[in-house]
Amino acid sequence: MAERYTYAVARIRAKELSLLDKQAFDRLMACGTYGECLGVLHDLGWGDGDEDSGEEILAAERSKTWELLRELVPDMGVFDVFLYPIDYNNLKAAVKSTVTGAQPEGIFLPGGTVAPELMVEAVEKNDFSPLPERMRDPAQEAYQTLLHTRDGQLCDVILDAAALSAIREAGTASDSKMIREYAEMTVAIADIKIAVRSCKTGKTAAFLKRALVPCSALDVDSLASAAVRGEGELFAYLANTPYAAAADRWKESASAFEKWCDDTVIELIKAEKSNPFTIGPLAAYLLARENEMKSVRILLSGKRNRISDGVIRERLRETYV
Repeated sequence: MAERYTYAVARIRAKELSLLDKQAFDRLMACGTYGECLGVLHDLGWGDGDEDSGEEILAAERSKTWELLRELVPDMGVFDVFLYPIDYNNLKAAVKSTVTGAQPEGIFLPGGTVAPELMVEAVEKNDFSPLPERMRDPAQEAYQTLLHTRDGQLCDVILDAAALSAIREAGTASDSKMIREYAEMTVAIADIKIAVRSCKTGKTAAFLKRALVPCSALDVDSLASAAVRGEGELFAYLANTPYAAAADRWKESASAFEKWCDDTVIELIKAEKSNPFTIGPLAAYLLARENEMKSVRILLSGKRNRISDGVIRERLRETYV
């Protein structure tokens, strides 16, 4: 079974050489304007050469990444764990647009595993059987909740929890140790975000019980209880978990925490550089590409809004190479 990924991994190793490194980001940082940054990105091979905006360049790069993976991997289902957030965001949009009567054009994200049109049809007909089994009950519950209560936040909570559960289940079922660890980490980090934000906004224990999703690193009952008692108790609980560093970053700022989350994922996937025989290096490349695109978006936004280079550098993510 290992041999089936040998060629694919070899191709990915060659592609890794074109990932942006520190020198590339230094070159982008040296640009005086947003427009100059776009020119440098084109020089570095990003986009197709005729894009007029950073978002168009980023969209082209994401398309290139997925086209490469489709070329290399016969069963793209191994990457579904990375696409479930798109699916459930689109499901939220389908439910809300149907209940409110808003036009759904332009509100769906591309690249999920389920066509948005199928979601809209399912909600409109109140028949969720055409959806994947993992989505049916949460979709029905979210739809009925929004229809009868008009509580958009509760609708979001239901589908966000369903997304995290789907990610964890897909991770548990994966043959890749890296994907399993990534899925667990994704759920744990999301739980921490929910707990901290709920603490700051005075959410109840009942709300937290509905929103948090079990994972191996955190006891969600203890996490919820600590969040209800206040920030001090919450950070004290996290200090005795594998996510003690997350609490420290939150104390600095939300942006410092987000950077820590992304950098922690990069540290996780770097181990795949020495793994030539599994799907892990391909998944790592996908995450590395998403990470560098996030850094490019941060840099472009900073240049466009004339944010100081020092602040931009503080927000840039660690590179894979």
